Amino acid sequence: MKVTDHIKAAKGKTLFSFEIIPPVKGHNIRELYDNIDPLMEFNPPFIDVTTSREEYVYIDRNGLLDKKLTRMRPGTVGICASIKHKYNVDTIPHVLCGGFSKEETEYLLIDCHYLGIDNIMALRGDAMKDEKYFEPSEGGHEYASDLVKQIDNLNHGIYLHEVIETEDCADFCIGVAGYPEKHMEAPSLMSDLKWLKYKVDLGAKYVVTQMFFDNKKYFDFVKAARDMGIDVPIIPGIKPIAIKKHLQLLPQVFRIDLPQDLVDAVEACKNNKEVRQVGVDWAIAQSKELKAAGVPVLHYYSMGKSSNIKAIAEAIF
Repeated sequence: MKVTDHIKAAKGKTLFSFEIIPPVKGHNIRELYDNIDPLMEFNPPFIDVTTSREEYVYIDRNGLLDKKLTRMRPGTVGICASIKHKYNVDTIPHVLCGGFSKEETEYLLIDCHYLGIDNIMALRGDAMKDEKYFEPSEGGHEYASDLVKQIDNLNHGIYLHEVIETEDCADFCIGVAGYPEKHMEAPSLMSDLKWLKYKVDLGAKYVVTQMFFDNKKYFDFVKAARDMGIDVPIIPGIKPIAIKKHLQLLPQVFRIDLPQDLVDAVEACKNNKEVRQVGVDWAIAQSKELKAAGVPVLHYYSMGKSSNIKAIAEAIF
């Protein structure tokens, strides 16, 4: 079932969803289930599964370091199928430009269609750690908008090298990212919104925002998006702070601002257990205000752990 259909079926009720990270290769999937199990009581209509792009590792071969390209968290589509089967819930694989050619993307999308996956989150992805700026893979897309167009083309039977007359076209509901504090590479928020509008015009059907900690930034973002003619659902993404290091890490990695009240509260904590509680309390306050405003879904970035998300959901749902 499509995300947009879940939202319509809810008739104004705010839904609960969350995002999980695939386990590092070699780890048992049971670890993932153990973090999903406590959240299923809140009836998520869908679960997002992230995709990690490739990275370099160095292997010691008789004293010489051999540089190899690998993917440390493979299996996004397989995990989506597994979760869908185990929990009878829709799953949304994240599909990236970075690390994939257009042909590889087409194969992945065809697999998703065969598996009955109805939704795709289309993302550009980040630059590799040794790159200053994002560089597309050989034969890959440079922008998320190009990826959206490929997915929408597939929905109409248009494959990379031919048009196929078929009654079994894919019908993916395409999600894209939105940035209430603008994308780090965008020259301005308005410029960023123009690109978002372009992705919607190409076929994106809903938006999930980057994390934010000041609800006013979300509300202002939604208003600006509506004023620009973006009329698809805009789902807020919420990330509870969990460790003191997040005060430096989150602004540095995601280019976001933290409210001073939150910074003060975290800095006053004696340990990360106290920080975790501050993060839960702040996210509960955010969630209550957003739910009262009638947001379609509250989407939580779990980062592989569920105890704090469960505590938030218990207070909201």
